Amino acid sequence: MHRRVAIARGACCASAALIALAGAAHAEEASGLVAPTSHARIGYERVKFPDNEYVGLLGTTYLVDVRAVPGLSAGPAVYGAITGNRGGFFTIGGEVAWRSQLAGPLGVELGLYAGGGGGAGAPQGGGLMLRPHADLLWDFGPLALGLSISRVYFPNGEIDGTQLGLVLNAIDQFRVVPASRLDTPVRNTGRAGFGFDRIQVVGGAYVPRSDWTLTDGRPAPGTIGYVGVRAEQGIDANVYWGLEANGATQSEVAGYAEYLGTIGYESEWLRDRLNVGARIALGMGGGGGIPTAGGLLAKVSLYGVIRLGNEFGLALEGGATDAPRGDFRAVHASASLVWALDGPGGLNTAQRPTRTDFSFGVEGYDAARTDGSTSPLENVVLKIDRYLSHNFYLTGQVHSAITGGAGGYSSAFVGGGWYQPLPARFHVGAELIAGAAGGGGVDSGGAVGQASAYLGYQLTPTLALRVGTGRLQALRGPLASTVVDLSLVTTYGVSAGS
Repeated sequence: MHRRVAIARGACCASAALIALAGAAHAEEASGLVAPTSHARIGYERVKFPDNEYVGLLGTTYLVDVRAVPGLSAGPAVYGAITGNRGGFFTIGGEVAWRSQLAGPLGVELGLYAGGGGGAGAPQGGGLMLRPHADLLWDFGPLALGLSISRVYFPNGEIDGTQLGLVLNAIDQFRVVPASRLDTPVRNTGRAGFGFDRIQVVGGAYVPRSDWTLTDGRPAPGTIGYVGVRAEQGIDANVYWGLEANGATQSEVAGYAEYLGTIGYESEWLRDRLNVGARIALGMGGGGGIPTAGGLLAKVSLYGVIRLGNEFGLALEGGATDAPRGDFRAVHASASLVWALDGPGGLNTAQRPTRTDFSFGVEGYDAARTDGSTSPLENVVLKIDRYLSHNFYLTGQVHSAITGGAGGYSSAFVGGGWYQPLPARFHVGAELIAGAAGGGGVDSGGAVGQASAYLGYQLTPTLALRVGTGRLQALRGPLASTVVDLSLVTTYGVSAGS
């Protein structure tokens, strides 16, 4: 019963977070493309933890307007520590917000975030985090700047604080094709979907300096393997910005994760064969005993991209990583598969849009713990799937604990899936994914894999409900369990433009 209640509660959060995408894609416009407003938001606030401890939280949110409800928007969000002494404290989830102009450029925004996470020894309990907020914003056109008052509350933990913060809101468009028009070629008139030109699936390793130990005094490993994903968008012909997420795959530091923003410069050295570039990244990282102190993390890198065609390439990168307030300093090297997505070119050619699914849900399973016991936990799950054909897709996923006393446990996966429509609005599918997991007292060993199957029902052309089951298996740890999940999925198309 406890697990069923938790899954039902998570499904309600899923409905709220997905309504924006569903609303955006449901509009049937003759042009083929719809373009609701999107809001990429960054905020900072100092949250009071027990015993008068203050932790600086950085919040990053991507909200898309619900076209049927003026002022309402929703989307995914990540909050994480960058100051204090809780590096590795993260939560992921969804947010719903309503905004209205008061007078001239002055406006107000009211919102609610619900997600899961924790970590870094914080008293977050099971990991469920709620954050109601009210923001006063001054609109400068493409940007809005303002003050925020919020409450950060963990219902089954000890964190409960009300604080002021700063927020910066960048306004753009979420250009998509409605799900009912996926088989109709459309002309691209700019960036589509989430607006990224390319993504990279990354595998690499850190080689830290020799004179350091983990936060609990254990000897530090000589190398730290990690996997991750990067998403990037061009600013002009050479300069780009992007987002980066990585997680450790080694058992000694299971639970280490990082989320960063990046900016870089890239140029073509050999026509259609080799690009060379440099980038810097800044964000939040920690967990797994790696001493990042407050969580602020910085990177600088040089890289080359060997182009394998118009869409794919292989990138090799090397650089240095530093936690300015902590003891973690390392050089890093990585290799990645680069996939060009929805660039701004190709504006005059009508092409069949690429199907994309975004889902928000919950899953439950019995998890092995580091104290030798096994007990249930529930995770909130964010997924994005990009289809290669009518039946096959690539998927990227993030899972984070909300109940079960496992606050701080998170996992990130990449992989592939298969989808098959059935009569009477039903469909079936299967996925095979692999990635990194750790934290929250779960004995994951770092690297994990999962195979699953699901049954879905199409509520509308845009929105579907899915239930699934599968098997989660750690590669080097005792974590092994049957997984049950429930998710709400929204479908839309992105027009080819690269």
